[in-house]
Amino acid sequence: MRVVSIERFGNPAEIVSLGERPLPEPGPGEVRVRLALSPIHNHDLAILRGVYGYRPPLPAVPGTEALGRVDALGDGVTALKLGQRVATASSNGVWAECFIAPAAKLVPLPDALSDEAACQLLAMPLSALMLLEDMKLQPGQWIVQNAANGAVGKTLATLAQTRGVQVVNLVRRDAALADLEAAGIAGGISTEHEGWQQRVAALTGGAPLVRAVESIGGDAAQQLMGLLAENGELISFGSLTFKPLLIGAEHLIFKQTVVKGYWASKRLAATPPAELARMIGELARLVATGTLKLPVDAVFDLAQAAQAMAAAERVGRSGKVLLRAE
Repeated sequence: MRVVSIERFGNPAEIVSLGERPLPEPGPGEVRVRLALSPIHNHDLAILRGVYGYRPPLPAVPGTEALGRVDALGDGVTALKLGQRVATASSNGVWAECFIAPAAKLVPLPDALSDEAACQLLAMPLSALMLLEDMKLQPGQWIVQNAANGAVGKTLATLAQTRGVQVVNLVRRDAALADLEAAGIAGGISTEHEGWQQRVAALTGGAPLVRAVESIGGDAAQQLMGLLAENGELISFGSLTFKPLLIGAEHLIFKQTVVKGYWASKRLAATPPAELARMIGELARLVATGTLKLPVDAVFDLAQAAQAMAAAERVGRSGKVLLRAE
């Protein structure tokens, strides 16, 4: 079968290549899935660079989230059937025509969802929903996030609106505001020019910002710390720049701010099945009704993996870049 392969870590577009591997056979409790579509996430790119919390042994087949059809069942698997449409966001090595996943990590999805939406339903939207619920916010409270035009940012803002939580959505470029407006997301503010902090104050009417979600790194963390209210929390969710967080003592000490990290993979592993099913059901309904939008910028075949990686890192893209195997 065809696979996307890497033999070293580095620039994603330079290290991926098309390879071949034997068709894998599922073991007990496992399922072989024939890939339909897989999104390229920021954490996939970080894995390829070797700077993520997980480093696969080399040579490796990358990819973590996928949609496909059950192609073979291992011993003891009774809850799934051949040909069933399933998704996973907690597997490795999915950028292949077929991949193996534990049956317990596969989620059947309704046919009402398009393949383009279903293939990216779990990782980013589910992470955003878990984060929102874990922040334990009340309707009317205000939070702030940067990188608001990213997949998680847009989803977090949309989900917050359904719960009555107010969000200041920061972007680094004026042009990115149009992305938020097109998604029906209010509260967008660009930090490209000086004076943006005053626009934040005008938007909130002076209401305290009790949580800040930081996804850029570097001095962007200090920007958010300057906005946070006393006893607020800054949550490090991602790192687009891969730079250490720069946080001044004047905010950390005198505001008594809490800074903590959030890795959705850990939260997902600790989530009971019933709670997980509830959250996935909510996301599926929001997508089906058009409330939650999961746009696609481009789709590439596995053989075009290098072009796909370059497209995924392009600034200003309009949605996710997907890999297909069919």
